[in-house]
Amino acid sequence: MPLLENGHIVNDTWVTVAEDAPIPATGAVIVPFARLEEGLARTGDAPLGVAIGPDVDVALLRPALPRLGLVAVTFTTFRDGRAFTQARALREHLSFSGEIRATGKPLPDQYEFMLRCGVTTVQTERAEELSVWQQAHEIISVAYQPSVLHERRQGLGLRRFLS
Repeated sequence: MPLLENGHIVNDTWVTVAEDAPIPATGAVIVPFARLEEGLARTGDAPLGVAIGPDVDVALLRPALPRLGLVAVTFTTFRDGRAFTQARALREHLSFSGEIRATGKPLPDQYEFMLRCGVTTVQTERAEELSVWQQAHEIISVAYQPSVLHERRQGLGLRRFLS
């Protein structure tokens, strides 16, 4: 599937493993959350990613995060903001520095908000959608609230709200 990173089309080097398919021993693979333990059991240095649904508590990933290179969060509908929350929690609460990929049904209008929450790549269903995503990235340049990236650069993060 087409992949967008920082407003640019990039090659996807990850293979998404279906719920019932065998997990390859080599190569970068994304496993379903239900098969995370099986993916972690792979030996060697092959990159591992996990796909989570909006109902997954990202805190459950804490023990696996050092081994994960990617977490794919699922955008189900426009009115469901749980994937934004998951991305922000991965970055701010769990200090995940790997790739956070938006999958499912994300909308181009949400692209800048995804980036501000820590999403690094967006997977779309059709290649022809990528130009719309790129336009959204160019058009939306001002935000009305601080972002994870801005706060990280300022050394603030969520701690400033908790003190």
